[in-house]
Parts: sequence; structure tokens; C-alpha cells
Amino acid sequence: MTDRVKDLERVLASGVIAVLRLDSSRDILEIARALVRGGVDAVEITLTVPGAIEAIELAARTIGDDVLVGAGTVLRREDAGRAIAAGARFLVAPTVHVDMIRLAHDAGINAVPGALSPTEIDLALQSGADLIKLFPGRVATPGYFKDVLGPFPGARLLPTGNVDLTTAPEYFRAGAVAVGVGKALVDPDAVRVGDWDHVEGRARAFRTVADQAREEA
Repeated sequence: MTDRVKDLERVLASGVIAVLRLDSSRDILEIARALVRGGVDAVEITLTVPGAIEAIELAARTIGDDVLVGAGTVLRREDAGRAIAAGARFLVAPTVHVDMIRLAHDAGINAVPGALSPTEIDLALQSGADLIKLFPGRVATPGYFKDVLGPFPGARLLPTGNVDLTTAPEYFRAGAVAVGVGKALVDPDAVRVGDWDHVEGRARAFRTVADQAREEA
């Protein structure tokens, strides 16, 4: 089994990807450690975070055995290359970026492009996407997931942008294989005051609803 397959299975087993879109990368390690204690071990550091590449490199080098560190908001080929060189284990984009998918696979890591329409979902599948992020979640509702999984029954889809403790189980019951969660998981106010117990508790809560919803689905 390749590392890429192992990493994908790890994400699917957890069912939750923490999406870190923060004003600072200063507390990335503390956040990631708190998430792991709560049962969430896949962390997407978006490239909009100041010093994101350095944060990815630090997290991958320091806690890479415990946390699957990925890069998000990968918009350009050069961004993908920098993230891969820093040690990212998966790449996430808001669009179907075919070059990003190829670069990720060439590096032996997972590619998670963003899509919305059936045409974009099909392009992502044909390009070999490991997971497909349906974005934005406020449009890609749980009902939308059910609709698009009709013609694409094998697609591994996950939402971001509309995921909280109420909607997460609805997405799983609609067929999502995982959820990407931002502020509802990592509260900026908790980060600001260093309340890592809060982050850990939220991670545990999301893992609980994910596990329960998947058992019911």
C-alpha cells in the first residue's frame, strides 16, 4: 500500500479535516496538537495564512507523524510545488486545477480539487482526484450532495464552508465521505486566548457526530 493510499484511508477513517484559515501561523503547532488530542489528525493550512509555507514545513517536520498536514487554497502550479517541497501530504484547491492534481500524484500525495457543478465534478473525477471538495457549502447543501451522487455514485465528496455540528451529520447521511471544518472547529477567539482545551473539545465533538452519522448512514 502506497503512502498516498494510507493517507487517504487515514482521512476517511477520521472523516474530519480541520481547515485553518487564520490571521497568523504563530499557534499552528498548538492548534494541531489540540486537534489530535480530540481525534482530528488531518489539518489543512490554507495558503492565505501569513507564513503558510513555513508553517506547513514546521508542522510536517515537528509533528508530521501525528498529524497529516496539507495545504489549502492552492491556486497556482508554483504554490503546489512550494507546498509539496515544504512537506504537505495533500493539496486542496477551490477549483478543478488539473496541474495541481498531476503534481500531487507525481509527488505521491493526495489531491483534493474544489468543484460545484456536475461538469466540474466529472472533470475532477476524470483527472484522478482522490477527494472532491464541493464548494461553497452554502450552495452545495446536503440535498445537493444527494442529487449529484445520483449520476456520480462512486465520487468521494466532502463539503466545506457550511459545516457545523448541526450540518455535519446531515452531510454524512447525504453521502459525504468527510467534512472540512473551519471556524466551527477552530474558533479564532479560542486561538486568540490560547484556549487549547476548547479546540480539543470541539475536535472531539466533531469526531463524535461524524462517527455516529456514518454508523447511521
